[in-house]
Amino acid sequence: MISGDSIVALSSGRLPAGVAVLRISGPQTRFVVETIAGGMVKDRVAALRKFRAPDGTVLDSGLVVFFPGPASFTGEDVAEFHVHGGRAVVARMLEVIAGFEGVRHAEAGEFTRRAFLNGKVDLVETEALADLVNAETEAQRRFAIRNAEGVQSDLYMGWRRRLIHARAMIEAEIDFADEDDVPGSVSDTIWSDVGAMIGEIDRHIAGFHAAEIIRDGFEVVILGAPNAGKSSLFNALARRDAAIVTDEPGTTRDLLEVTLDLGGLRVRLTDTAGLREAPGKVEAIGIEKARAKADRAGLLLLLEDMLSPGDIGPLPSTAPLLRVGTKLDLLDERAAQEKAGRYDHVISVISGAGVEALLAEIGRRAAEAAGDVGDVLPSRLRHVELLSETNRHLARATDDGTAGLELRAEELRLAADRLGRIVGAIDAEDMLDVIFSQFCIGK
Repeated sequence: MISGDSIVALSSGRLPAGVAVLRISGPQTRFVVETIAGGMVKDRVAALRKFRAPDGTVLDSGLVVFFPGPASFTGEDVAEFHVHGGRAVVARMLEVIAGFEGVRHAEAGEFTRRAFLNGKVDLVETEALADLVNAETEAQRRFAIRNAEGVQSDLYMGWRRRLIHARAMIEAEIDFADEDDVPGSVSDTIWSDVGAMIGEIDRHIAGFHAAEIIRDGFEVVILGAPNAGKSSLFNALARRDAAIVTDEPGTTRDLLEVTLDLGGLRVRLTDTAGLREAPGKVEAIGIEKARAKADRAGLLLLLEDMLSPGDIGPLPSTAPLLRVGTKLDLLDERAAQEKAGRYDHVISVISGAGVEALLAEIGRRAAEAAGDVGDVLPSRLRHVELLSETNRHLARATDDGTAGLELRAEELRLAADRLGRIVGAIDAEDMLDVIFSQFCIGK
């Protein structure tokens, strides 16, 4: 339920800043604007005003915009105060606004929650808004924008409408089989469409791995024997000294990670402890972590010192692998040509030879794993779980031909219920608490 309170929060970025945006929503919004801005302003027109406390004290000067409900983000009256972005200015403005009767500071995600409860957005669109706020790469931005525009919701609601229609036809056949205006058996058409939908949902679920790569990043793990040049390559790709590099074997004993933006995709690069037999106790822990990380990787870079190859034993993962020969700068031209055929790439982080080609290959592999960013993909594990439940009900409805039509129609209802839960068409208060708690204050 939406409370009768009005809520206020800083809705722009970290302070200090050139401009800060304070947002207020709720029934007291108009009164707050009239009091602080010295009178009402035109709807949806930014007005330059001097902002004063109720006792007449000047707080700041800036822009104020009023959005009357229901044609606003939350569906309520909403206003924005654009003020100077100093910490003291913002703190005082928030203190004064929250001091009005019926106005309080907003909780995390409360503006978006009110928008959902007022029918302005559905659950999938609210999750997409959170993704858009957190987007760091172009692929993440494009993925979030498409979902915020409703393409994902349209797909799920389209399936739900088909199931509601199928159930209606089945129940019509049960209840009105003797009526002239009810077609004969609709089973062939209905169950054929339900079977096709099972395949559509399965293919959609299979796209979750690509969605994870877009949202969370493509995992690349660097492996190799001690002194194979792992940390040197890690620093070269990170373009900073993120790892310690020395001639002493076993320098890296824990996982080091940086995030790269390659062609608009997020790539998570991990440097690991050198793999070797009989390491020290601390180094052994690092090696175990390296093997565990490699097992979850989307791509392994197996580095080998072309002058002194080291034995790392069996590979710890079946993930796709690129064999990389290092220290190319220490080989003469003839030796380099002889050894090059053993590797997918040969590099020197000293001269830079081969590094850009390797980086381009990593970007190509990441893009291939992510697929087309424009595809409609399940963007949350929550969606996958509910879609899987949907298909289990559909499978029971179609597979058990011996069950009565009433039971099979009930399975269709349960399947449609699961699809409704994804977009929020079915109320689930505990689920809403989890989703909106992930938003920042002011959103």
